[in-house]
Amino acid sequence: MSRPDYIPSLDGLRGLAALLVVQAHIGLIFPSTALYVVTMGSEAVGLFFALSGFLMAHLYGSRPVTRENVLDFLVSRFARIYPVYLAAVLLVAILSGMQDLNFVQPINGGTDFVRHVFLVGSSGVFWSIPPEIQFYLLFPVLWLCLVRPHRHSGVIAGFAIVVVVDGLLELPGPGILLLSKLPYFLFGALAGALHSHLERWTPSALTGIFTLVLLAVFFTYRHVLPNFSPEFWGLQSAVAAAVIVALVARQPPIAARVLAAGPVRFLGTISFSLYLFHVPIMFLVHRTFETLLPEPALIAAALFVAVGGAWFLHETIEVPSRRLLVTLWQRHRSRLVSRQTSAEGIERAILDLQQTEKRLLGGTASAATGDLREAAGSAVIRDDGDEKLRA
Repeated sequence: MSRPDYIPSLDGLRGLAALLVVQAHIGLIFPSTALYVVTMGSEAVGLFFALSGFLMAHLYGSRPVTRENVLDFLVSRFARIYPVYLAAVLLVAILSGMQDLNFVQPINGGTDFVRHVFLVGSSGVFWSIPPEIQFYLLFPVLWLCLVRPHRHSGVIAGFAIVVVVDGLLELPGPGILLLSKLPYFLFGALAGALHSHLERWTPSALTGIFTLVLLAVFFTYRHVLPNFSPEFWGLQSAVAAAVIVALVARQPPIAARVLAAGPVRFLGTISFSLYLFHVPIMFLVHRTFETLLPEPALIAAALFVAVGGAWFLHETIEVPSRRLLVTLWQRHRSRLVSRQTSAEGIERAILDLQQTEKRLLGGTASAATGDLREAAGSAVIRDDGDEKLRA
């Protein structure tokens, strides 16, 4: 990719997190292996939340907060998330309705299905999508704080109070409400806002090694030191996730070589489809071939098909639907801009006529003639300008 705001290492970090979510559900699909699988799904989702906050601040935080920019942001985020999410919900609902299938993470009944369609469902991996959408709706307020912090110091203080209260109450992590996940988004957004101010800092290879070590500790500390902190969700993990994202975004040597490698970035590209569809795909592979393959080979096949299926769904549903919705919005937006431009041109013409009328009433005939010629000339120029804008 050639976008100036594209950071390859962050794509790799997203791919690593998605792979760890898949790994966390192997024991769900293959119960006999559950005792031998170390799950790191919560850590991966927490990292996703911090990464989302970082990217929103990095991509939009320096842009002016206008009505058009906010609408562009909301449409872009909706197009990115909802179509492929809805496809995943439909697939899980169909599998859940097959009585003899016994799908592992079902959507039970019509009411539960409607809840998921309207982004208030919590079956399986879908629980993390509602807080993501809620953060997008909140982000324009945070955006104002990033662009003009001095004018919105009260709002910033409010965010700080929410974070402190969140930490004191130790609100639970998994759930469809943003409140308990807000520190991950906010600390990630703070890291994204600071990222542009660190352009002069060139990280060393030692920083890269430290980043990889910190990443490994982040994912494994609960399993290595279970008595130290058995619960993952909290302010300490939110801060750690934001620090990791900030360090990875600087693309330090060694760490960048690992995280920006082609296969890891490929997983990052298809990460959302992989996240949404890996459970039903792996479940179907297991049910189809469980009598034909030994379990280790079956797990390997399920992982391979899940990655391949996610790539296929990314290319056939996620990317085309996003492109279609954004294109439709851009066409609608251009028509709105054209209408606004025409209205502004009419308003300017009326003001010019009013000024000319005042001059005619207050001046001589010769001056009036000159003014009329000047007004006619300016009207022609403005018409040409409007025609160019409409084109």
